[in-house]
Amino acid sequence: MRRVIWWLLVGTKGGLNRARIIRALKERPYNANQLAEVLGLDYKTVRHHLKVLQDNKLLTPVGDGYGTVYFLSPSMEGEYEVFEDFLDKIWAKFKAKKDIV
Repeated sequence: MRRVIWWLLVGTKGGLNRARIIRALKERPYNANQLAEVLGLDYKTVRHHLKVLQDNKLLTPVGDGYGTVYFLSPSMEGEYEVFEDFLDKIWAKFKAKKDIV
């Protein structure tokens, strides 16, 4: 699971948005529309990242269709501390890029 978290957050382009989604879902469950609103992201972008996270067993969906609500999976909850460590690395990488520009 640690390798999957690393790859999805640090090793791929959409890592920052996926990290924001995971952090939001740690606080409470949301559907895709609610996440898009809370995070200020495009609905289709959120749907894409939710699919990636679900396909990699980091999220558990409840319900069907538009009203599907997402929770962190039990394995993601168990590795949340690892996620936070990786998140620190993502922010450092992001800040370094901003300093260069």
